[in-house]
Amino acid sequence: MNQLDSAEEHKLAIENLGNSVAAKKENVVAYCVMNSMNRRAFLEKLSLATAGSLFAGRAPAVLAQSSSDPHISFPSDPRDRIAIPSYPFRAFIVSPNNRERDDDSPGMNLLEFPAHVVAKFHVHNIEPLSSHFTSVEWDYLDDFRKAMQKARVRAVNIAVGISRSFYDSDSSARQMAVASAKHWVDVAERIGSPGIRAHIASTKDSAPDVGRAAESLRAVAQYGAEKNVVITLENDDLVSEDAFFIVKVIEAVNHPYLHALPDFANSMMKGDPDFDYRALQAMFQHAYNICHVKDGETNDDGKLLTVDLKKSFDILKASGYRGYCSMEYDSTGDPYAPTAKLIEQTIKYLS
Repeated sequence: MNQLDSAEEHKLAIENLGNSVAAKKENVVAYCVMNSMNRRAFLEKLSLATAGSLFAGRAPAVLAQSSSDPHISFPSDPRDRIAIPSYPFRAFIVSPNNRERDDDSPGMNLLEFPAHVVAKFHVHNIEPLSSHFTSVEWDYLDDFRKAMQKARVRAVNIAVGISRSFYDSDSSARQMAVASAKHWVDVAERIGSPGIRAHIASTKDSAPDVGRAAESLRAVAQYGAEKNVVITLENDDLVSEDAFFIVKVIEAVNHPYLHALPDFANSMMKGDPDFDYRALQAMFQHAYNICHVKDGETNDDGKLLTVDLKKSFDILKASGYRGYCSMEYDSTGDPYAPTAKLIEQTIKYLS
């Protein structure tokens, strides 16, 4: 085999790695031909060329076909990585879809939330909950974006609740779930959010199914790629959103716009700390842009299950995660002091 034949053979092999490294492939092949590289040197050069496409342990083979990585720049300063979700303040948010509003507590529209977060916590990133939007009409969303701009705040994610299940045995129900998620991708694009959390609802008619969920979420991820909006799945419900089920779905979909949203405490609801930390570790291997920080959570019996924050942040850092940390206090009582405490602890562990 002569040099040119060898180079052509390698070029064909590289083309199977996917379009995301196409430009680098051509440069490597040209380098081989011009410099009479042998097979071993060529493979070493290929390894260097494809290294730039890796993130959080992903190998080139798992990059989605004809899709590039999300275009998101993350801050490095610990405080700038902190976000405040609207969920802990659900008792105060006035919205037609907010069933947890406490009429005896002071109220505010989501439009007021950005400035409120800056005033109370000196944080400039927020994570609104979908049910806290008064409207999803473009005029309201434009007003929300203006309110964020005025407060110098950015929505870094939208936590979206979806009533239909991505794995329902009824294909029409799955299609409705996909349509709902796509709609919220449009909302995210409108307000400038780089991501949405898509809730995986349970269904009485079928058990969690990796194949059906993957088929549905592949369509959502592809749509998110068109809008540069990352789709994340949270380990929220122990059945429909079990951490290890989510990981299987993400790996089956195999798309750079579908990632995990690790929640520090949700898997602790099983009552097994070892399970929680294994679940957190598995989720962070697929995390990208958002995670939920908690130091504990109250179960259905009213018992507070605590989380080892240092151990959780050690897992976060070991994974190479560079995204945002959302302070999702989720227990009884006033959320303001516990949120301020979470901010202080997060800055400490990220520093």
